[in-house]
Amino acid sequence: MEEPTTTPALRAATVTAALAAAVLLAVPLRGRGIMPLLLDVPLQGRPVGVSGAVDAAVAVGAPVVAVVAGLLAIRRWPWLLSAAALLTLTALLCGVAGVTTPEWFGSVLLAVRPLVVIGVFAAAQSLIRCGEVRLGAVVAGSCIGAAMIGSASALEYGFGAGRGGGLDWFAGLAVAALAGTVPAGWLLRRGDAAVLPAGGSRGQRWRLVVAGGLAIALTWPLGQLTSDRLSVLIGVSESSLNRHQYAQSAVIGAIALGIVAVLAAMTGPWSLGGALTVAAVQVAAVAPMLLALASLRLGPASWVAVLAGLALGATLAGSRWRYPLSAAVTVTAAVALIIVSVATSGQPGKLAEQESVIPGVLLAVVVTAAATAVVGATATALTPAGVVPAALGPLAGMLAIGGLQTVNGTNPRGTAIWSGYGRVADLDVSIWLLLVAAAAVGGLGLARQWANRRAERRLAEQIRREAAEAERNRLARPIHDGVLQVLALVQRHGAELGGTGSQLAALAGEQEVALRSLLSGGAPTPPGNKQPASDDLRTTLTALASATVEVAAPADPVPLPQPAASEVTAVVEAALDNVRRHAGPDARAWVLLEDEGEGVRVTVRDNGVGFDPARLAEAAGEGRLGVAQSIRGRVTDLGGTIDIHSRPGQGTEVEFWVPRKR
Repeated sequence: MEEPTTTPALRAATVTAALAAAVLLAVPLRGRGIMPLLLDVPLQGRPVGVSGAVDAAVAVGAPVVAVVAGLLAIRRWPWLLSAAALLTLTALLCGVAGVTTPEWFGSVLLAVRPLVVIGVFAAAQSLIRCGEVRLGAVVAGSCIGAAMIGSASALEYGFGAGRGGGLDWFAGLAVAALAGTVPAGWLLRRGDAAVLPAGGSRGQRWRLVVAGGLAIALTWPLGQLTSDRLSVLIGVSESSLNRHQYAQSAVIGAIALGIVAVLAAMTGPWSLGGALTVAAVQVAAVAPMLLALASLRLGPASWVAVLAGLALGATLAGSRWRYPLSAAVTVTAAVALIIVSVATSGQPGKLAEQESVIPGVLLAVVVTAAATAVVGATATALTPAGVVPAALGPLAGMLAIGGLQTVNGTNPRGTAIWSGYGRVADLDVSIWLLLVAAAAVGGLGLARQWANRRAERRLAEQIRREAAEAERNRLARPIHDGVLQVLALVQRHGAELGGTGSQLAALAGEQEVALRSLLSGGAPTPPGNKQPASDDLRTTLTALASATVEVAAPADPVPLPQPAASEVTAVVEAALDNVRRHAGPDARAWVLLEDEGEGVRVTVRDNGVGFDPARLAEAAGEGRLGVAQSIRGRVTDLGGTIDIHSRPGQGTEVEFWVPRKR
């Protein structure tokens, strides 16, 4: 299957559509909205502003339908982004105009984030699959950066459509997002095949759809776990469960973590590793981001800091060294949190109380950069597996939500650094999770490089086999029509002559069998079916001694795998044959075998007439390939080295070395 390609117009339209739609994550709509997460659905209770049975049902079903429909229609990702932009624009225009919308319509807006996340990650995967790795990494990283901007938007303007200020500004962003997706939708009106993995099976795609849908659907059964039901489920008394106000949410978060991790594992190791990596960096970013925004009091500095961090992270994700740089900036973020924790004596809320602008700006920049770089780099690692939209969207999103709920529930030292909007745990957990994310993204990079090299080796081997097959096919017809017919004729009529003719017929028959075996792709059979009787090369070579050939070998056996021993013996026989034919009637030959541990060294020397070294190249050019193929070619195939030295009147020396294991 050929790698998909892209035109400049399609590339520009894809990048424009993805970045324009990513800004929708910065628009505060219904939902909690203050956490810098890719998804924001509650595992316990109802979203903000949801009331009534119908409204609650729509609130649960809208994200599930959005995820399933989005993953099914992944090739139509511009339509997903257009639908999200249209929903957002409708809600904001109703708010600007003061139009009252039904309660269930507010719950439908919970589908916006899943549609945007899946569509943007699909665009990133398409770009990477088309060879635009840097652009794809930047697009993927912008998703989490926009979500962090959305946190500041929700804190400053509120997070209910039709409430708070800034609606005109957000409506303009929604219009820009809708306009930005139209060109890509037109150019990809027949679907984007590049978003699918190479060789991806239908079963794999369905596993991604089912896993993503089930992960989001967990919000309904987990939302039904009241304290009495949960106490029965985990086997503890209800009073013990209620003794800690966050224990119930921590248990529910842990259950979600376990179930979603299993779902991610069902879609493959790449999906699981990528989802855990992106989930870890999302959870790690929550506490420091809210701390930074609180210390900046949501002034202009907060927007500048987040945008600067987004630009820095996107630059790192788009660089050639994205994996080590992403790990480095994530470790830097962890070090920054350690400094903040030490400087505030373990009470990071002091930054918010003192409105420390410079520390807040630096914290927002480095944390946003780390999250953006990790997400972008992870997307490039997962693209060959074709799991980016599902793994980094619903699976990573639900892992992050469950992880955040677990962390906040199990850390009793959490402090509310932004009164009225939620509780932020100590920075200790964020520090450890950032270090874990740094190690994970580095591991994904190493795994991807190893997988790429393995694929390249397989491709090279396939090309070699196809080239060999093509060469055999090219030679088969003239050899069949010429050489094989002559050998068959010699074999048939040579036996009738008797004596030398019978020997010639037998030899012709052997050569015919060997040549036919070679043309059919089998291993060539040496003349006379000579094969080493054992893997002892010493025994094999000493059998070549004669009145004119002297063999020197170690006293102990020289073991060598039988296929290699056969080839080494054939090389020595070819060299001795050259001595008999070209060195002169009185020439003698000496064979020296040496065992060097990791390999064996063989030297064949004669005292014949010798030859000009340039004659080897001339003979090869004339089609006489005895030395090039029978001697040098065999040694090269064994992974060895060979030197041939000769001068007119000074004899010839052939020295070669072959390894025992290759």
